[in-house]
Amino acid sequence: MPKVSSVVVPYATYLRVYEPLAAFPEPERAHWAQYARRSDRPSYQDELRRSLADLLPTPPIPVPVQESADAFVLEVDGVVCVCPWRTRLRGWQALQELPEELPKPVLDAMLPPVVRRQAAVDYERWLARNPDSRPWIRTATWQVPLNWFVLVSDEERRYEKGTGEIPPMLRYRTPMVQARRRVARALRTLKDTVEEGPLIDGLVDVGRWLEEFHPRSLVELDYGGLVHALPAGDLEDDHSAADVAAGVAALRQGDGAAAGEAYGRLVERWRSVRDRRSAN
Repeated sequence: MPKVSSVVVPYATYLRVYEPLAAFPEPERAHWAQYARRSDRPSYQDELRRSLADLLPTPPIPVPVQESADAFVLEVDGVVCVCPWRTRLRGWQALQELPEELPKPVLDAMLPPVVRRQAAVDYERWLARNPDSRPWIRTATWQVPLNWFVLVSDEERRYEKGTGEIPPMLRYRTPMVQARRRVARALRTLKDTVEEGPLIDGLVDVGRWLEEFHPRSLVELDYGGLVHALPAGDLEDDHSAADVAAGVAALRQGDGAAAGEAYGRLVERWRSVRDRRSAN
């Protein structure tokens, strides 16, 4: 395995899709089948460490020169499922979003304009040859987008406190068919009860993304490094997926008061995270 930075990168959350090997064409399927048998596969944190290491040189390397050949692997009911990193593609897409996240002076200092322009040209050329490409992983920083919680249920929640050097873990996993069904049902309710806005737009976008994958895939919502920004007690009591489901159900039943209460719980829970983001 290539040597990577020892720096732990926190505060990022993930929405991942694991597809069964049958979803991949040859020769990629054979590659992932062989890869899944390896005992030295990199971890979740290794992926971020490698990305961070690329930003350290001068000038920085915002997008890997070659696409990653790594993936996350799960075995579900005897079926091997793979979530390719596609680090290069995700790097290009992240670069497009940075101008909305950072002030221009900060962005220029971190990634000089000439570096960003070259990366944009490279992406356009690559996209012309790969028009149907899509990532298996979506990333957010300092938050879990509310529309992600629509995909999962509280019963699918798994929380581990962590011990010693092992950090806590909070994640949800659900079958693709369930995730798609929840998105469709929530969209019907929201379009009937609230005005068009970021919540509906985000859910439409996520729903279209899910349609790109094999119906027997698995969807994973992972709090990732955000667990470092939440006190242990708050993390253990975090049932945001249940609150989102309660809010949508209340809207469906025409109970605006109950929907408001569920939303209020979400706002209160995530206020401390937003405050920490502003402080940084």
